Amino acid sequence: MPSILVLNGPNLNLLGKREPDIYGELSLEAINSRLEKQAKKVGIQLKFFQSNIEGELINALHDARNWALGVIFNPGGYTHTSVAIRDAIAAIEIPVIEVHLSNIDGREEFRRISLIAPVCKGSIAGFGWLSYWLALQAFTAEKFD
Repeated sequence: MPSILVLNGPNLNLLGKREPDIYGELSLEAINSRLEKQAKKVGIQLKFFQSNIEGELINALHDARNWALGVIFNPGGYTHTSVAIRDAIAAIEIPVIEVHLSNIDGREEFRRISLIAPVCKGSIAGFGWLSYWLALQAFTAEKFD
């Protein structure tokens, strides 16, 4: 069964409690549960990992190249700051879809720059938990390569 890594960066473990007016009221566990239900319908296995530590996220990306069809990745604040994560995505040679719960282009100026977007297959932002679902749909579409 094909597998996809769902990778979440710093502070996403606080979803549902952290600024719910921006990030929504669903916990990360609730989002993962919804994704798992959708993935089972299309025969995809999901593996979930969240860390507040940059190096652990990089290690997860490196490891995914050995088993994953691709990665759905919400890098949180590292989106705007981490050249190391950008380089890891470029190095693993499997597709990564960047996701964000909020519309980063409609927020503060510093959040409008994604260092990782240029090395990702695509970016989906602003749809709350559905940003993850849309990324999953992209991986299951017939024309995705």
